[in-house]
Amino acid sequence: MAQTYEVPLAVQPEDIDEQGHVNNVVYLRWVQEAASAHWTALATPEELARWMWVVKRHEIDYCAPALPGDVLVARTWLGETRGARFDRYVEILRGTDNQLLARAKTTWVILDAATQRVARVPPEFVARFRDNERPA
Repeated sequence: MAQTYEVPLAVQPEDIDEQGHVNNVVYLRWVQEAASAHWTALATPEELARWMWVVKRHEIDYCAPALPGDVLVARTWLGETRGARFDRYVEILRGTDNQLLARAKTTWVILDAATQRVARVPPEFVARFRDNERPA
């Protein structure tokens, strides 16, 4: 399995819906925040300027509610890479008991930032993100 990258999350008052738990759309925001944080942490400044990512598909399974005051963690890793696309997995867990609250699979597509055209995912990205090491 690929190495995981973790992002701490905290439930904010505005995340709570009328049912008293975190609204489902907030989980989607957290999935995107985890992906962006992983990319930002491991990409070089040149790569950040040259490439951009767009979502092709999201799948989310909600397992248990996040509640006011919960401290959470988003754990993410890369799945299969196919040409310009790759799958990213995210799990959202409650930090106090490690309970799985949601899991997501998202398919991302890489674009050349200058032309906004689809490009092949560079193989060095895949290796680096699987190993979670920033280049020297």
